[in-house]
Amino acid sequence: MRRIRSAGREMNVLNLFAYTGGATLACAAAGARVCHVDASKGMVGWARENASLCGLQERPVRWIVDDCRKFLERERRRGVRYDGIIMDPPSYGRGPGGEVWKLEEQVYDLCALAAGVLSDRPSFFVLNSYTTGLSASVMAYLLGVTVAERFGGRVSAGEIGLPVSRTGLTLPCGSTAIWQSGEA
Repeated sequence: MRRIRSAGREMNVLNLFAYTGGATLACAAAGARVCHVDASKGMVGWARENASLCGLQERPVRWIVDDCRKFLERERRRGVRYDGIIMDPPSYGRGPGGEVWKLEEQVYDLCALAAGVLSDRPSFFVLNSYTTGLSASVMAYLLGVTVAERFGGRVSAGEIGLPVSRTGLTLPCGSTAIWQSGEA
């Protein structure tokens, strides 16, 4: 959120597979205009309720119930651009027509499509995954070839985990990869 606060300009952030809105609300609280997209009407409703509970209901957030891929395709055709993207896609799912979604098979095309709606001066792109077959280094490579080759900047990656107080260890839960521009 520091990148949003210190940008010196209004930032437009796209949160895909946005669930109950934690990242949406953090970005909105930091001053960004946010587009929150999730295919589940119930999740988007829950996110709106969370915004209200946090006193952020007046912040500039577009609440969209849609398939993320279809939404990205339309935004690209319309020429809509974003300065930051947060993507937290599910590992597996079924679409309304029974089509199967497997992140490992879709992630490259999804990242490339999302990179196509980045502005001329993007600030960040965050990709999270809880799929055991998709490592942090693979995700970093994906952001490297879909975003960093075009915009420069740097890519970092690591594991997402939960601290376990009884053992003092961290329980691995997934991976993250983050591309950041050279700007603050």
